[in-house]
Amino acid sequence: MRTHFDVFGLPRSHAVDVPALEKQYRDLSLQLHPDRVAQGNARERLQALEGTTALNEAFKTLKDPVRRAFYLLKLHGIDLDREDAGAQKDMPLEFLEEVMTLREELDDAIAAKDLPRAQAMAKDVAGRKQAALTEAVSALQSLEAAGDSPDGVRKASHALGRVRYFTRFLEQVDAFEEEVLA
Repeated sequence: MRTHFDVFGLPRSHAVDVPALEKQYRDLSLQLHPDRVAQGNARERLQALEGTTALNEAFKTLKDPVRRAFYLLKLHGIDLDREDAGAQKDMPLEFLEEVMTLREELDDAIAAKDLPRAQAMAKDVAGRKQAALTEAVSALQSLEAAGDSPDGVRKASHALGRVRYFTRFLEQVDAFEEEVLA
């Protein structure tokens, strides 16, 4: 299976030189652009279109550190974007209880129209999101170096599960902020 890393000739790793990736993306975009084969047969035009689509998707995924981490986990067999992803059901109970408490506190702040309180919560959660991403990247680096291990995959999936929950929380605060400031 050809990966997004293969599209750019990169090793499977969370460490990506984004400026170099952007330059390579521009160069490859020019080479693969469908206009270059506009006079070609249908097969050549389709291949150019498919190549450009694959390039765009690979670039969008690899340039973003969070998406890149989720993609690496997917390459290890856990797709957290699927609704039935087992890792989301497997989150530690303490964390799920903590998320429920956080959500209730945010709901209270929103009901009270208390934007400073919601923003303070968001600042704390943003730090926790970054810590979870750092933990996930460390676990993914171990997986890439030593190969799949159930414990390593679980660590990465739990950390990225926390990233997902924290991202949703921050999106809710952003929506509240826009509503209040509009």
